[in-house]
Amino acid sequence: MIASDLQSGVERLGGMIAEARTIVPFTGAGISTECGIPDFRSPGGIWTRNRPIPFDEFVASQEARDESWRRRFAMEEVFAAAKPGRGHRALASLYRAGKVPAVITQNIDNLHQASGFAPEHVIELHGNTTYARCIGCGQAYQLDWVKRRFDDDGAAPNCTTCDEPVKTATISFGQMMPDEEMQRATALSQACDLFIAIGSSLVVWPAAGFPMMARRAGARLVIINREPTDQDDIADLVIHHDIGETLGPFVGN
Repeated sequence: MIASDLQSGVERLGGMIAEARTIVPFTGAGISTECGIPDFRSPGGIWTRNRPIPFDEFVASQEARDESWRRRFAMEEVFAAAKPGRGHRALASLYRAGKVPAVITQNIDNLHQASGFAPEHVIELHGNTTYARCIGCGQAYQLDWVKRRFDDDGAAPNCTTCDEPVKTATISFGQMMPDEEMQRATALSQACDLFIAIGSSLVVWPAAGFPMMARRAGARLVIINREPTDQDDIADLVIHHDIGETLGPFVGN
């Protein structure tokens, strides 16, 4: 059912939240746009101006690694200034109330953790851009270390332990999805009785399969997204309105 207006959608959503025992939120870029973080995929987004750098290209080319880090440093002020929005805070409120055991997210911005979720309860399908990892041994690095090395050497650094490239701790095109996170997301999707997809176009697979998985397992499905998705027709409730306005009434509940 597509909500005819925002008020009726919020009221219906409130009833479903009240009736649910276990709610699993699944978040995409749309939940963070009111925080100042652009949607990479939409018209005018970063990917329309800069071609994404695939993982195999990052591994093979020093030039690609340098460009990847230049782009990341250019975004640092945006990510550093971003604070959790109404959507993040509403989900954190449901988490504190014991309704939400964890959040599954396609986002890389760390805003769910900043809103109050314990890090172990944020399942990051596409990683996290607020720190870096060696693609060989997995050693973690702070971004300021990478920036110093980049500025001093004029090139993206390699790991001090194994000499493999250091990359933001995100999942790039062509890179394997994180196995543990995929398993946890699968288990949560199959065990909840209300699954809420928020701010995702539901076109990036395999992540887009989780709402369908939850629905097949018997959960009620809610989709909150400004634009229609290919899964609207299987949802119990669809709200095509601003995410902050939709979830704002649940902040502090």
